[in-house]
Amino acid sequence: MIATELERRFGDPWDSGNPTGHAAVLAADERGETFAAGEQVLDAVGLNAEFVPVDLGGRLARLDHLIQVMRPVFRRDPALGLGYGVSSLIAAVNVWAAGDASQRRRVADLLLAGGRVAAGYHELAHGNDFAGNDLSALPGPDGVLRLNGRKEVIANAGRAEAMVLFARTSSEPGSRSHSQLLAERADLPAGAFRDLPRFPTSGMRGVQLGGLEFRDCPVPADAVLGVPGHGVETALRSFQITRTVLPAMATGILEAGLDVTARFVDARMLYGRSLADMPHIRSILADAFVDLLICECLATVTARSVHLLPDETSLYASASKYFIATLLTDAVYELSRVLGAQFYLRDGEYGIFQKHLRDLPPASFGHSARATCLGTVLPQLPRLARKAWRGGDAPPSEVYRPGGPLPPLSFDRLTLSSGGRDSHSAALTAALDAPDVPADLRRHLLVAANELGTLGLECAALAPRDLTVDAPPEVLELPARYAAVLAATACVNVWLHSRDRSEGFLADPQWVTAALRRIAGRLGRDPGPRPRHHDEALAAEVLARHRRGGGFGLFGL
Repeated sequence: MIATELERRFGDPWDSGNPTGHAAVLAADERGETFAAGEQVLDAVGLNAEFVPVDLGGRLARLDHLIQVMRPVFRRDPALGLGYGVSSLIAAVNVWAAGDASQRRRVADLLLAGGRVAAGYHELAHGNDFAGNDLSALPGPDGVLRLNGRKEVIANAGRAEAMVLFARTSSEPGSRSHSQLLAERADLPAGAFRDLPRFPTSGMRGVQLGGLEFRDCPVPADAVLGVPGHGVETALRSFQITRTVLPAMATGILEAGLDVTARFVDARMLYGRSLADMPHIRSILADAFVDLLICECLATVTARSVHLLPDETSLYASASKYFIATLLTDAVYELSRVLGAQFYLRDGEYGIFQKHLRDLPPASFGHSARATCLGTVLPQLPRLARKAWRGGDAPPSEVYRPGGPLPPLSFDRLTLSSGGRDSHSAALTAALDAPDVPADLRRHLLVAANELGTLGLECAALAPRDLTVDAPPEVLELPARYAAVLAATACVNVWLHSRDRSEGFLADPQWVTAALRRIAGRLGRDPGPRPRHHDEALAAEVLARHRRGGGFGLFGL
C-alpha cells in the first residue's frame, strides 16, 4: 500500500537526523523553501499517479484510497501535500470532468512523467466570486483566443508545465460567459505572459505561490475544456471532488497535533503531577481525538458517497468541507492551550506544532471558503425539507463500510444539485430503530433526529430572498446545522456497520457516544453531564497510540 510505503520512507519524525523528520521540515519552512527531501520521497513512489484515473494509466480509482495516501503527507508537512500534489489534483479534475480524449491524455502523460498542472481560478479583486473574474480569452481579429489579465496566488504557477485557467470567453452577462482553458507553457509565445512574484504568507511558506499576467497571449484552438461557456458548471462539478478530499487529507494535520501534544503531556510535570494525570488535560486530549474521529467518519462517508450517490454529492461535499474544516481548526487551537507558550516556538522539539497551526487554515480553505460551501448548501435546503426529509430510502449500506468495495468513480454522474435527494437523512431515522444501541447513545442520536425535524420546518419557510448571496448572516446557520446533523449520521452509521466486523476500540460505542455528544454541543443542545470515564478512556487511547507510534484515526493506521 502506497500510504504504508510513504510512512516507511518518511521515517521517524522525531529523529533529528532524519532528512524528512520534523527538524528538516521546520528548517525548510524557516527558509521559505520547498521541502526538497520530501518531494524526493513523493517522486520515488510516483505520487502523481494517484491523481490520474486508472483508464489513463494512473492509480486514481477510489477517493477513500486517495485520502489514505495523502493523509501521511499532510501529517508530515501540509505544504508538501498542497504544493507537490493537491495543486495538480485541483487542476486535473477539471480535465477529467470536461476534457476531450486528447486533453485527458496530455495531462495524464504530463503528470505520470512527474510534471505539474496549476489551477488558476481566483483573482484577488474578486475573491470567491470566480464567476466575476476579469481574465479574458476573447477572439482577436484573426479569430484566435487571446488571454488578457492576471491570476494571483496560484500554487506552482512558476514551475507547472500546464495550467487550467478560468477565463471570460464572452462579453455577454450571465453564467455562460466563462470557460476553462488548458494551456501549456510550451505553447505560449515568450513575451506574451510573465510570472508574478510570490506573495508573502504566514502559512504554507514552502508552497511556491505565484501569479501569471497575460497580454494579448494567443492560446491554441483546442485549449477550451468542454463546451465553451460551461466553465462554471465544470468548476462546480470538479469542486465536489476537491471539497470532498482536501479537508479529509488535512485531518493529518490534527493527527500530527495530537502526536506532538501527547509527547508534550507525557514529558511534563506540573505541581508534582504528570500532565497526563490531570483531568482538564485529559478532557482536551479526548475532545480533540473525538473531533478527529468525527472528521474521519464524515470524510469517509462523503468520499464513498461520491461513488455510490453521485447525484447527491453536491450537497454532501460542501457540507462536509465546511464541518471538517471547522472542527480541525477548533481542535488544533484547543490543543495549543495544552502546550502553552511552547506552541509559539518556531524551533526545538515542539516547533512543528506552530508550523502545522499556521498551515492549517490554507490547507482546509483550499480553493473555496467555508462560507462559500454553506452558500452551496443553502439553496438546496427548502426542497430537501419538502421532499427528502419527509421520508425516503436509506442509502446502500456500503456507503458506511470503510474499506469496502466501491463502483468506479464517474465524473459524468456528478450533478449541480441533489434535486431534493438526501439518502443519509433516512439513515439517521433508521439508526434510531437499530438494535442494541446503548441508551446514552440513543439519547444523543435523538437530539440529531429532532434537529433535522426542526430544520425541516425552518427551511420550508425560507423566502426566495433568503437563498441568495444577499441572505442575512443568520440564515447561514441553517446549512451549518445541517452539516452537523450529517456528521452525526455518518458517525453513528459507521459504528453500526463496523461493530460486527471490528473488535476493540472501533466496536466500542464509547467513541461514537462521545462524538454525538460533541455534535450536540455544537448544535447548541445541552449534552448533559460530561462522563469522566469517557475522558479517561479516550485520553488513554491517545497516549497509548502515541507511545506505540500508531495513528489516531479510526483504524490507528
